[in-house]
Amino acid sequence: MTEGYNNRILYINLDKEKIWTEQPGEKFFRKYFGGTGIGVHLLLKHLKAGVDPLSPENVLVFAPGLLTGTNGPAVPRFSVMAKSPLTGAVGKTEAGGFWGPALKQAGFDAVVVLGTSENPVYLFIEEGKARLLSAEKIWGKGTKESQKIIRVDHGTDVCVAQTGPAGENCVLYANICNELAHFNGRNGLGAVMGSKKLKAIAVRTHGKELVVNDDAKIKNITRSIAERMKTHPLAWGLHIHGTPAGIEAVNAAGFLPTDNWQQGQFSGAGKIGAEAMDEILVKRKGCYSCPLRCKRVVEIEDEIPVDPAFGGPEFETLASLGSCLGIDDLAIIAKANEICNDLTIDTISLGMTIAFAMECFEKGFITKQDTGGLDLRFGNKEILLPIIEMVAKREGFGDVLAQGSMRMSQMFGDETKEFLMTVKGQEPPVHDPRWKTGIAMQFSLSYNGADHWIAEHDQLYKDEDSLGLSALSELGILDSVDTKDVTWRKVRIFYYTHMLVNAFDCLGVCCLGAAPRSILSMSEIVEMVHVTTGWNTSLWEIMKVGERSVNMQRIFNGREGFGKKNDRLPERFYSVLNTPGGKASLQKSDLEDMIELFYQMAGWNEEGQPQPAKLYELNLDEFKPIC
Repeated sequence: MTEGYNNRILYINLDKEKIWTEQPGEKFFRKYFGGTGIGVHLLLKHLKAGVDPLSPENVLVFAPGLLTGTNGPAVPRFSVMAKSPLTGAVGKTEAGGFWGPALKQAGFDAVVVLGTSENPVYLFIEEGKARLLSAEKIWGKGTKESQKIIRVDHGTDVCVAQTGPAGENCVLYANICNELAHFNGRNGLGAVMGSKKLKAIAVRTHGKELVVNDDAKIKNITRSIAERMKTHPLAWGLHIHGTPAGIEAVNAAGFLPTDNWQQGQFSGAGKIGAEAMDEILVKRKGCYSCPLRCKRVVEIEDEIPVDPAFGGPEFETLASLGSCLGIDDLAIIAKANEICNDLTIDTISLGMTIAFAMECFEKGFITKQDTGGLDLRFGNKEILLPIIEMVAKREGFGDVLAQGSMRMSQMFGDETKEFLMTVKGQEPPVHDPRWKTGIAMQFSLSYNGADHWIAEHDQLYKDEDSLGLSALSELGILDSVDTKDVTWRKVRIFYYTHMLVNAFDCLGVCCLGAAPRSILSMSEIVEMVHVTTGWNTSLWEIMKVGERSVNMQRIFNGREGFGKKNDRLPERFYSVLNTPGGKASLQKSDLEDMIELFYQMAGWNEEGQPQPAKLYELNLDEFKPIC
């Protein structure tokens, strides 16, 4: 009997309605662990280069991390991967919640979806078996109603990962949702799910636990984390205030994206931050077996009712649907978050796409004739909720917005590129690279388009006495580095933590619960791998798994035509931003030098592709011919 994994990958061919299981063996799991590692390997194995992301030839992979499903803290995550319809590059997205643990406990380490069904279906998994069922009665319905119907049919303990109407209508930034408030966001993989007419994957475990080598030791780590977090400022702050605490802090520093990144301070930040959220907060929630409980649950019973079943808006949503649009009405933003969750729309790409449209509107590149009468001025909160419905249904101007800001810019002229905010076709999260040069590298080098969690954030190691720097000492990082540093010191930390975060994605570790951002230490993660699997492992081996995942993602993108030319930022990020601390700017030449140095550290050539020697070193020689 295996420990920590099932040695079973479930395959579904929707064209042929065929289901089977493959058992790749222990060496496979030790090489890739799970999550992104397994996901990108399976994409490279089964997905041909150059396919249309919304065609039957695309491959969709669901893969929990190696530690997901155990009783450990901060390890609930699973990856979903495919070719992204938004970017055309590798699609990669992680979510927490309860679905990933349920899949492992139900007997599978991954689900690979091939082909397209003729009619809407959903997959039901129970006790190591799977079957396809008709989704006709839930097709077209929102996530809350669909989940309710599935649970009526199969039991209230069923975990459901699903896409909503936005995915069914192939909105290019549609999400996949579980438990109504946990999302595999960005990249539009909900649209891939919808294009395959796969409405949901429902999993029932009957309370079965994953077999591990020493469950008692894992539970001891969880209990220790629960106790220690009370004295850990970063972890406890996340528990008490959640991610919305970042709104007012970032605004005070002068780097809160406002009016499509034209400014860095928003006069209404206090109306949409953590203190304002506390007024509508009804409880805190968390993911499977995690004591951190950082999720917010909000409720409003006034003229704009907000359903607590959908949780509450996170930092990214508050900024992308708030400050970036010039909207300071928390009730409107919370309601927008609810509707996006029900329809499975990515709030970051939605907000940034609307913000781009607003700037186009205010500068005369689009008119009311183009928008169907919508007055797309910054601060016009009245249009937000109707626009979301229009996007999900792809009606009117919503059909234009549903394609994302890059394609919108192509429609309305080259002059709009001046204020187009995308990397590899994806809108950026709300972190300003002029403040944090490590974020500049994250956005530029992300394989799945602008992403803010492919390495650790600069402020975690900017001070000698910071908890983040202390935690990073296990990687040999001993000296603080300024947030705006552009030297080899910043590149080195980015390189190390890039491999670490990718290893987290293979393990199922949440960055918000682990070092250096939070309390679960790297040593404890190593111990958890050991007591889960029985392997005599090390941090070095874990880092190599992360590096393997990084290189496979780069290989995937290389064969799709992505390379050095795509590792760039929007021009606006090179403009000067006035902040309370003075003028902030990022020099393009500095970032180019940093990226070139990273290529060298990573063992890549001048075009950013892995050198043969690096592939041999990582035991990835099978992919050498496609580099």
